[in-house]
Amino acid sequence: MSKHEIASKYDPAQVEDKWYAHWLEQKFFRSVPDEREPYTIVIPPPNVTGVLHMGHMLNNTIQDVLIRRARMMNKNACWVPGTDHASIATEAKVVAMLKEKGINKKDLTREEFLKHAWEWKEKYGGIILKQLEKLGASCDWERTRFTMEDDLSEAVIEVFIDLYRKGQIYRGVRMVNWDPQGLTAVSDEEVIRKEVMQKLYYVQYPVVDMEEHFNPDDADELNKKFETGNYITIATVRPETILGDTAVCVHPEDERYKKFHGKFVMVPFTGRKVPIICDDYVTIEFGTGALKVTPAHDANDYALGVKHKLQTIDVLNENGTMHERAGRYVNEDRFVARKKISKELETAGYLIKIEDYKSQVGYSERTDAAIEPKLSMQWFLKMDKVSQPALANVLNGNIKLVPDKYINTYKHWMANVHDWCISRQLWWGQRIPAWYTNDGEFVVAKTADEAIKLFSEKGITISAKDIAQDEDVLDTWFSSWLWPISVFDGFKDPANADINYYYPTNDLVTAPEILFFWVARMIIAGYEYRNERPFNNVYLTGIVRDKQGRKMSKSLGNSPDPIELMQKYSADGVRVGMLLCSPAGNDLLYDDSLCEQGRNFANKIWNAFRLIYGWEVDTEAQPTLLETQSVQWYRNKLSLVINELNEFYDKLRINDALLTSYKLLWDDFCAWFLEMVKPEYKDGQAAPVSQWLYNEAIKLFEDSIKLLHPFMPFITEELWHLARTRDTRECIVVSSWPTAVTADAKVIQDFEETSQVVIQIRNIRASKQLSPKDALQLMIKSKKSIAMEEMIKKLGNISGIDYVDAAIDNAATFIINQTEYFIPLSGKIDAASEREKIGKEIEYLKGFLKSLDAKLSNEKFTAKAKPEVIAMEQKKKSDAEGKIAILEKQLQGLG
Repeated sequence: MSKHEIASKYDPAQVEDKWYAHWLEQKFFRSVPDEREPYTIVIPPPNVTGVLHMGHMLNNTIQDVLIRRARMMNKNACWVPGTDHASIATEAKVVAMLKEKGINKKDLTREEFLKHAWEWKEKYGGIILKQLEKLGASCDWERTRFTMEDDLSEAVIEVFIDLYRKGQIYRGVRMVNWDPQGLTAVSDEEVIRKEVMQKLYYVQYPVVDMEEHFNPDDADELNKKFETGNYITIATVRPETILGDTAVCVHPEDERYKKFHGKFVMVPFTGRKVPIICDDYVTIEFGTGALKVTPAHDANDYALGVKHKLQTIDVLNENGTMHERAGRYVNEDRFVARKKISKELETAGYLIKIEDYKSQVGYSERTDAAIEPKLSMQWFLKMDKVSQPALANVLNGNIKLVPDKYINTYKHWMANVHDWCISRQLWWGQRIPAWYTNDGEFVVAKTADEAIKLFSEKGITISAKDIAQDEDVLDTWFSSWLWPISVFDGFKDPANADINYYYPTNDLVTAPEILFFWVARMIIAGYEYRNERPFNNVYLTGIVRDKQGRKMSKSLGNSPDPIELMQKYSADGVRVGMLLCSPAGNDLLYDDSLCEQGRNFANKIWNAFRLIYGWEVDTEAQPTLLETQSVQWYRNKLSLVINELNEFYDKLRINDALLTSYKLLWDDFCAWFLEMVKPEYKDGQAAPVSQWLYNEAIKLFEDSIKLLHPFMPFITEELWHLARTRDTRECIVVSSWPTAVTADAKVIQDFEETSQVVIQIRNIRASKQLSPKDALQLMIKSKKSIAMEEMIKKLGNISGIDYVDAAIDNAATFIINQTEYFIPLSGKIDAASEREKIGKEIEYLKGFLKSLDAKLSNEKFTAKAKPEVIAMEQKKKSDAEGKIAILEKQLQGLG
């Protein structure tokens, strides 16, 4: 390609689709086992209902950075993509779609519904994966898996059967979190706790004896109870559940209620006498000291009910409406019933007051419906024993959490783990392999034929028409916890080449909120079925928040569309923007300006290349001293940075790796190297450069953009091919990561010192308002010459450098590493004005010094302050004294 064909401005729209298609065509993302070291990541499978959001952008950019860098390290990089069937969310979507068509799920058979669900999945389920391609995700798309495809579903069923036979899975009635909208049980981890302002209702329950004939509908009798103090007041936020009360509980030592021990209360509106029970579960000081007990509608009440052998009355239907057992408001919504019964309680004289009350309420993560505690027959996995290896191998460091601040959270969860409710009352998902007879006997088997055989072994002779499979499906997480094994067919063929080569995987990148949901359970499955960890490291990202600190959500309208962002700022720009301030585990305060900064960085790199590419080359010319020194310095700097980056990647400090790569290109390459070597302009025309310099500059640029490639894959691939003619497979995506050599410390130090001289010269020009076009003289009080004089002359616009034995009058002065530098200013500044300015600065510094002396001579301060604080104050004093000495010399030089 000839030089004039390079566009003056980088156009990502012309680049991104072109190179992504090329990478796919060349199968650069494809991975099969070979002799190389594997590097494996399995994607946290996004829901098939999902579209790309900012959390996905952050998570998948980090994964892509790691996989691209591993590929360049000549590792066999394998990034396995896929999607999760998301039982609750997908079924809700399909039900809503059918409703729009006038079809009610209840009118369909299971098979008919699943046909619609699969059609929906085929139409919409792959959207998010296609969007990840726009981001540049270098997944091995030929390995794409889906948690409900045949092989993965079969693995789920086999694991269920295996754990059941091991005695780890059981069926029983337990209190569960019930989603009245999704009509299914959900796990504790799927319940989002929100602080909600509610009403607290104070209700009086009349106290009665067992044999007493009391008519609560008689207002006079009721008032007499209240007037004589024969009542117990309870406070509740859920008056609708009063209709299911089966006891009132008080503390056995509460003096207020001892007179009522052994008596009963009359539950309002029910005509039901229930016992007053005593239990130290109740806190005397909290509220009224009395608790209404509704075993069907509260987990703690249920425990009390079991302990005291109380009746259990469920007054709610599965959809959150009132059941006929309530005797009131049948089929009314629970919240409507709450308002009605509170009014009725007030009218009848039971309700004495209402207060505002702030409390935590659980909501379904999937449907956002308020959760109901509900007694339900469900399937459970015992977690106490199977979770032990998963806890031990995080605590011993065999599996590393990054950042490690999450280890304590993980430890708390795993040490207090509850049995996992694994059944869901849905049709979309892996159907539970349990088979029932009409009288409730059941067996666990993969097929009806196997079930009949197992029934026969139990002495039950039965035919297929007389048994029915469980209607419920397994929790979605019960499939995704097998993901690192099942994606490599580790259940179908436990010794296959893929599972033996790729497992355990290397790094998992995910969000902290599913550390227990998914990560812990994958670790459990890994040790249960491979006796090995599923991954080495877990990189936990932060939450993407807006600049006000709010979590991004559709409801707040503060979450931008990632596709639109990439169209506006480029995929590379958005990738950089997402990672600029997102250290592991820390939330990212997102602002569009971050993506704009990423786009500007892309333009900076583009223009830097255009500058080099536009140089005229003189094949006869020899490199200058400054050119050879500049190349030598940048090559050594590059080695230092490569070593830094390798360490950052090893420690999963991705944010630091980006900032280091960014600084290398923007500061070291563009602001220093190119300024040092770019040709001088004469008569508006750039002078030619040597072939050696051109070749070296291109090579250094190529190595630099290699380091940037994991973060900005598209522009680096484009520039890689513009830099020189390459064949179709000679791409940066499969190039080798640059190798560091031992950096020459003296070369680095010489540059650092010389660059400080240039900076000080520029500062003097700015503070003295001297034109950058006016050449200045530099005098150095030193016996030895400095290393890079030519750099100072060029970048500082210095006409000459002289070495002197004494200080120079009428000069601006600065000191670097105990060497004094002078720039004569005679005739260039107003001496009187400069003396006044310096005098004021000396006066300020002496005042500052006085305050420091007072602090350091204060015995109270020196006795209490930490040694490092005292050392810092002493350094401030030394710096101030040194600066005063320099300014006094300058003042003396000005006369």
